[in-house]
Amino acid sequence: MTAAKGGSHGGKENFDLKFPSFPDMTAVLEGYRRNIEVLTRANQVAWEGAQLFARRQAEIIQENMAELSEALSTIAFAGSAEQRAAKQAEWVKRAYERAVNNARELGEILQRSSGEALDILNRRFMEAMEEMQGHASKHREGG
Repeated sequence: MTAAKGGSHGGKENFDLKFPSFPDMTAVLEGYRRNIEVLTRANQVAWEGAQLFARRQAEIIQENMAELSEALSTIAFAGSAEQRAAKQAEWVKRAYERAVNNARELGEILQRSSGEALDILNRRFMEAMEEMQGHASKHREGG
């Protein structure tokens, strides 16, 4: 029973208890707020790109319909069968070239808007990684 008087529990001992540090909740919430802002901006950029794509696609359809109507009139009233065939071949060639150019233009619109949205997200991701490294450094240093 003497262990209680001079034993390991009875004397003065220096206990160095360390409690886990909690993250700076203000910084965490600020990070979440910036994440939401960036997601909102990226969605806005993507939406604007989709709207531009749809408007341009509608314009292309209208242009094609007008040209088709004009081509049908021109071909129908061309003189001989050879002249009609030549006009038709000319129209098909122009229509094909226009279709290729329009597809390229629409693809560029999509690429530009999705690229911009992705850049916005990538920048925020890199910022968030730096923030996490900063928080980890503070935690290691005890602050």
